[in-house]
Amino acid sequence: MKPVEITDDNFESEVLKSDTPVLIDFWAVWCGPCKIIAPIVEELAQEYDGKIKVGKLDVDSNQQTSIKYGVRSIPTLLLFKDGNVKETIIGAVPKKLIVEKLNATV
Repeated sequence: MKPVEITDDNFESEVLKSDTPVLIDFWAVWCGPCKIIAPIVEELAQEYDGKIKVGKLDVDSNQQTSIKYGVRSIPTLLLFKDGNVKETIIGAVPKKLIVEKLNATV
C-alpha cells in the first residue's frame, strides 16, 4: 500500500472523516530531510495497512491545510484520530520513534 496523496480538496474526506487513524507527512520536493524520512513513511504505509491510513501532503501545493495546522517546518508528521491531531512529530526522526507514537494511538 502506497501513501495516499492528501490535498486541500480531499483533506476533509480522507483525514477528518476517516474511520481509521491517519498519519500525514507534510513535505516538499526541495526538502532534504523530507527525502530522508520518505522511505520510512512508505514502509509504515505497508506495515500499518488496514490499521492506519498514511498520506503525504505537499506543503507548496496545499498551503491552506498547512497553515490551518500550523506546519512551519518540514517534514512534519501529524497523526489524526477521530478528526483531531493526536501526535505531532517534527523533523527526520528515527522510525522507532514514529512507531512508538503510532502504537500508542492505534
